[in-house]
This record gives sequence, structure tokens and C-alpha cells, in this order.
Amino acid sequence: MKRLLLAALVSSFVICHSSFSAESAPNILWLTSEDHGPHMGCYGDTFATTPNIDAIAAKGMLFKHAWSNGPVCAAARTTMISGLYPASTGGEHMRSMVALPKGKKMYPEFLRESGHFCTNNSKEDYNLAKPEGVWDESSAKSHWKNRKAGQPFFAIFNETCSHESQLRKRPHTAIHDPAKVRVPTYHPDTPEVRQDWAQYYDTVTEADASAGERLAELEAAGLAEETIVFYFADHGSGMSRNKRWPSNSGLQVPMVVYFPKKWQHLAPKEYSAGAKSDRLVSFVDLAPTLLSLIGVQPPEWMQGHAFAGKFQTELQPFVYGFRGRMDERYDTVRSVTDGRFVYVRNYMPHLSQGQHVAYQFETPSTRVWRKLYDAGKLTPEQSLFWQEPKAAEELYDLQSDPDEVHNLATKSDHAATLEKMRHAQEALALNIRDVGLLPEGDIHHRSEGTTPYDMGHDDKLYPVARIIKAAGEASSMKADSITALKTGFADPDNAVRYWSAMGLLMRGSDAVTAAHDELVKATKDSSTYVQVVAHWTLAKFGSDSERSSSLPALVQLANWSQHNVFTSMSALNAIGDLGDKAKPVAEQLKTLPKKGESPDGRFSGYVARLLADITGTAAEFEPDATPQPKKKGKKKK
Repeated sequence: MKRLLLAALVSSFVICHSSFSAESAPNILWLTSEDHGPHMGCYGDTFATTPNIDAIAAKGMLFKHAWSNGPVCAAARTTMISGLYPASTGGEHMRSMVALPKGKKMYPEFLRESGHFCTNNSKEDYNLAKPEGVWDESSAKSHWKNRKAGQPFFAIFNETCSHESQLRKRPHTAIHDPAKVRVPTYHPDTPEVRQDWAQYYDTVTEADASAGERLAELEAAGLAEETIVFYFADHGSGMSRNKRWPSNSGLQVPMVVYFPKKWQHLAPKEYSAGAKSDRLVSFVDLAPTLLSLIGVQPPEWMQGHAFAGKFQTELQPFVYGFRGRMDERYDTVRSVTDGRFVYVRNYMPHLSQGQHVAYQFETPSTRVWRKLYDAGKLTPEQSLFWQEPKAAEELYDLQSDPDEVHNLATKSDHAATLEKMRHAQEALALNIRDVGLLPEGDIHHRSEGTTPYDMGHDDKLYPVARIIKAAGEASSMKADSITALKTGFADPDNAVRYWSAMGLLMRGSDAVTAAHDELVKATKDSSTYVQVVAHWTLAKFGSDSERSSSLPALVQLANWSQHNVFTSMSALNAIGDLGDKAKPVAEQLKTLPKKGESPDGRFSGYVARLLADITGTAAEFEPDATPQPKKKGKKKK
């Protein structure tokens, strides 16, 4: 009898939890698109042709200040899927691959546990390794129609027609007239730039049409008033100085939401038909918002804030952006906005915004822009993208300077704003324990046996406050920091020594003279990343004899058969920066291996691209190559 009763209870439990009611939980539809900013009619852009999203915005609501947290697809999706900043998980670098933090879940796992049917059509592209059981379906065939009868769904449809690659696709059937396009202040007004901008607008129109088809499909199924709809893009436009750069132009996205009457009690508090919300939202907020919409309290470890649903939070004062390695090129940039002002913190000001990323240079407007810069034919505003060094700090007023070309960081009447924004950036870095301040290879090395996130939360493995201070001191460009930089070379943590060496590199000849002995000693450091920077600095600013010894040392560090892929990429970035000073080792570079082992197959083309750029040979790359299985074996650090 007891067994029969137990069986009945189990049966009842299974039936209860496998039966779904559209009355108890909302359907949620995400319509996403690639590489476009708020260049839409509903955002006041009269040149745009976007009737479908304009219509949704008219009956729903748009967010005026929505930011992606990363200005490139993989970093953006990594943020969304985890509810964690990519600089916290080690996933900020383009097409890297790191482990998901221990005890953490990707948001579809929470939704599936609640009874939702979760589909992704179709791009994933996360920098976090995906565990089993994240999606019910994730492919080009995934669809909410495949759910069980009455089961609530969460579905993503991602449109790739607006991707950067489509800006340069020829031949092209025009929708928008290049002669009528607005050319931003930072771009030169040339036929190539006008063509790329007009073609970009054409792709946004195509993305809008695709969204319209999905909405019509929902309507035909009788689900339009049962489903909460989000429309947003993954970061700014595919044009240069938009994509890949964490300014407002690279991070601001359209975000339009529609809550049918049935679910309006879950909408943001400021929601009303046709409203334009001043609430600051970003991608790190999406995971907790989804959980809040289905009545699940977001876990405390999620770093975003729900802006809708049962557990929506109060307005946030800032949203944040991050920029790490973009394909083969390293940089470390952090940004903050309060909706009006944008603050950019350049931790590597010696590098220009416009480093040679091979894939970016496939776009005609990028090539002509660089050509005009080299010929000295640009305005100061148009030259900013290519100049080096760039400012250590940047501050822009979006009200008076929407193109972000007039840096207010040195203006005394904006000192208080600068201090407020700087404090917000540094406070977040400390709070999330920003591991992106480590050399990329060191992220992997220090987290062996654990994860970058968990490593970053262990002061013994990652003394975050000391490293943030060292990175800030190095990149401040203050002349009186030399003493602190010299002291940093004696620190037991190699990341502090790394930033000390970087600080000398950034400051040039005088700093090298002032800390010469420390720099020479650093060429023998136990960390290859410190060695790279020390040799880079001596090859660039040292004596002829020092250059003669440091150049071959950099070539040896660039040898993928002798060192890991991160050391190789770091050394090749250094050699590339040396320009003509690296000519003595040009023939040696041609003999270096272009293939080797790495933590993930997605790194496989970067060394080859760097060598191609330095030696002037044809680049070998597939920008959207399918990730390859992880290779076994280790190379020395």
C-alpha cells in the first residue's frame, strides 16, 4: 500500500511539473540583431527606415540609454548568458574560452527549471564554456513552435544580416542614398565612407524587416498578447570607431520592449505606450531581468540589476563597458556613462584606437580613412582614432558632443564630473574583481584547477586592490609615478611587475633612463609577459646595443613552438609596434610557426594574422570560424 501511495505521489508530482499553463508564466521573445546602434526611426533617426520596430516602440517602450557591456559580439553575449561582467569571468577577450564560474548557471538553465521551453536561433558565440543542458534547442531550426502544448517559452531569433561583413558586400542593391547620409565628425567625408554608412542603414532596414516577419508569425499563432517582446542589437554599428571601441558609439544599442496588457504588471515601473525611459540598462541586467519576469529571485552573484518583473530594482546611476583583446590586437579599456557623460579609462594609452585588426580593415571606409591619416589629410577630430598615444582618460558630454570627439578630461570646469566617473569605474573594478587587468595568458595560468572568476575572488591568487593600483599608476601618465613604478618591480606578484614595465613603456625615453636597471633586470623575469614588455621598451627607447639584444629576444618569445599562444601574441604585438626598428629581424620572423597548441581552437589564426601584418604577407584567417576542440598538452609559461 505504501509503495502504491508513493508511486501515486511521484506520478502526481511528474504530471504537475510537466504540465504548463500560459496563465502562470509569460512567453518571452527576444529579437536580436548584429552590429547596429540606435539608428532607427523610433530613436529619432529620420534617415532610417525601420517601420516594424518603430511600431513596437509606439505601443511599447524604448530605453534611451541601453549599453552593451562589450563592443563586440562574443563579449556582449558572454555578458548576457551569464549575468556577469566579462572582465569578472575572464571572458572579455574576443573569441577566448574560459570556464564558467563554479556553482553558477547560464540563465536558460533557470528558465528551463521553471518550466520554460528555451530556444536559441541560432548564434551562441560565448567566451564561456557552455555546460550541458543550457538550451532545449540551439540551432537554425530552433523555434518556440516545438514546445509542448501550453508550455511557456523563451525564444531568441538573432538576425545576422546587419553584421559588419555585410557593409562591404558588393554588389549591393541600395535602399538609402549615400549622398544623404550623415557622416559623423570622426569620419572623413569620402565616397567610400558614405557608401559604407548607407549600406549599414540598408542592413538595419533588413533586420527590421526580419523582426517584422517574426512578429507577424507570433500574431498569426494568436500569441502576440501572450508574449513579452524585446528587440535589441548586440553592440554599436559595424563601422570603425563604433564596433570594437567602448565609447557610446560602440556600446549604445536600441532596446525596445513590449508588454501586452496581460503582463504589464511585470513591466518596468515607468512603462507606458510610446514611453522613452531614462533608466540606464545594460546587458549584464538581462539575465536577472529574465529571472524576475518569471518570478524567480535573481541570485546574489549576478552582477546586473533586474529592470522589470517581480524583483525589479531601483534606477542605477551608471552602466559600464569593457574592451580587451580584439582578435589579434591587445588593449585594456574601461568605460562608464551616467546617460549624459561618457568616461573612458585607457589602461594602455600608448596604443592607438585604430590598431591594425585584419578583419576591420576588410571594410573599404576603414582603409581609406587610414590612408588619409597617413597622408596628413584629416581634421583633428578625424585623426583621433589613429593617433598614439591616446589620452589616459577621456570625458565626453553627449548633449553637446554626441560624436565624442572633444575630450573634457583636462578641463577644470569638469573636474568634479571626471572624479565622479573615475571613482565609479575603479569602484566597479574592485567590486567585480576585474581579472582583465592581468595579461591574458596569466588569467589562464593562475586559474589552472579552478576558474578565472574564482581565481579572481581569491586574494592569494589575485591581490586585486594592489593590481588595480599598479595598473592605475602605470596608465596615469603622471611623471611623479616613476618612483612607484620602480618600487613595483620588486613586488612578488608578476602582474604588478608587468604594469610597472608597462608604465615605463608608456612614458618613453626619460622613464627608461630613470628606471634603467629595473628594466634590464625585468628582461629575465620569471613571467614571459613581463619579459615581453621589458624587451619591447628597450627595443623602442634603449640604446642601439640594447635594441640589438632585445629584438632577437622578442622573436624568441614570439616563437609559438617554444611558448604559449598568449606569449607569442604579446611578443608579436610588441614587434609590430616597433615598426622600422624591427627591420633587423624581418627575415627571422618569416620562419616563425603560424600554428601551434592553444587552450581553444578559436585562437588558431591570430599568430598568423600578426605575422602577416608585420611581414607584409597575405593574411590567413576565417573571421567566423567554427571553434575547434581543445587541444591537449601544455607549453611553458
